[in-house]
Amino acid sequence: MSALKIVFSILLAVDCVALIVVVLMQQGKGQGLGALAGGNGDSYWERNKNRSAEGNLKKITRILAIIFFALAVLLNIPF
Repeated sequence: MSALKIVFSILLAVDCVALIVVVLMQQGKGQGLGALAGGNGDSYWERNKNRSAEGNLKKITRILAIIFFALAVLLNIPF
């Protein structure tokens, strides 16, 4: 096993743990019965959600998922 493959494996393991932690920190998106009654989604909170901590977690999740995919592909390329 080459040193590069070992480094990529370690990075993949760290990325997996970080991705699990970030996903578990996010809130659920279920609106319950409020969605059936036509709950108002145009509130101040809904419009500024991307600037909050929840929006930051969403961005971090996307970045970690892209890194996970790239490392998984790199590890399956024969060196």
